Amino acid sequence: MVYRYESDEDAFEEYPEPGSDLSMLGAGPPPPAGPSPSRFPTPSLPRANQLSLPSSSPPPPPPPATRAEMPPAAPLGQVYTSASPIEPSARRGGGRLWQVLIGGAAVLVLLALCGLGAAALLDNRNQQPQATPTFQPNAAPTSAAAERLTLDSRDTDQAPLTAKELFPGKELKLNDGQPSYQVLKTQSSASCAVAATGEVADLLVRLGCNQIVRATLRTPEGDHLVTAGLFNLTDKVSAERARDRIRPLLDERQGRFRGLTAGEGDGTDVLASAPARVGWQVRGHYLAYALVVRKDGTAIKAGDAKVGEILFDMIELHLSRGVLQQRADGGSAAQPTAAPTGSSGTQGGSTDDGELPGN
Repeated sequence: MVYRYESDEDAFEEYPEPGSDLSMLGAGPPPPAGPSPSRFPTPSLPRANQLSLPSSSPPPPPPPATRAEMPPAAPLGQVYTSASPIEPSARRGGGRLWQVLIGGAAVLVLLALCGLGAAALLDNRNQQPQATPTFQPNAAPTSAAAERLTLDSRDTDQAPLTAKELFPGKELKLNDGQPSYQVLKTQSSASCAVAATGEVADLLVRLGCNQIVRATLRTPEGDHLVTAGLFNLTDKVSAERARDRIRPLLDERQGRFRGLTAGEGDGTDVLASAPARVGWQVRGHYLAYALVVRKDGTAIKAGDAKVGEILFDMIELHLSRGVLQQRADGGSAAQPTAAPTGSSGTQGGSTDDGELPGN
């Protein structure tokens, strides 16, 4: 069976091929060539492999197709679609554009990396090289090394005390805006027994005391005299033993602290004979003490607030927070020790032979 496609009339006609069964059914010559009205008119259908584009004027009809140019019939139920073809020249132009863009971006990245590398190199050259630290035998200890030093032993605090360290001038000012204590006399001795008597002196010597630095002062009001100083013991343990044993010895009148008289006719002789109020405190390997008497030599009443302030000024403010803290911060020891602990008591005056009279 041969199908003939007439494009002018948009119709199909069937013609039997010679030798086929259909050719034997009817006789007569084939119909003349050329367009003829179709017996089965059908609506015009767009070709499946072409994309219809809108236009202002209808497209011209296609030329008649020959049998050889006729496309094969599509299978039933199969749909053909086609996309807009891309011209080869457009593809080549788009690819070239992308190559230019990618190449330009790569060049910019390379230039940026080169700039960063050059800037880092210049920065390293501009920085000054750090000098290698050298060891100096006489240099002060660094803070890290100094923090390991304490006042707990003479092994770490080897510098001896001096009278100038404890009492640098003729006046001792503890607080701004308050009157000063008047320093009457200072003393530094390697014999701790000069500042104590009886069992108190023996106790200090047995526990390794090798130095006493003290001074006699007059209070700002002038109605009290005080002797204060530091005993230099071996370590903190020995200082605490001395602290704990002093009170029973004073209570049992087996010893006492001595006051330091300044000289003849200055009224300080009461320090050696009048009843006194004493206080002592431990910080590190030091035992700080102070002894207070009334200028007129009369007994001090229990709970005297003024005497308590004098003891606090001498022991806590001056000797502990002042002298010893400065020593700790100055290099001999670089960190404060634990909070100082101390006590106070009452001792009677004495005669020249060292015996303790009644209170």
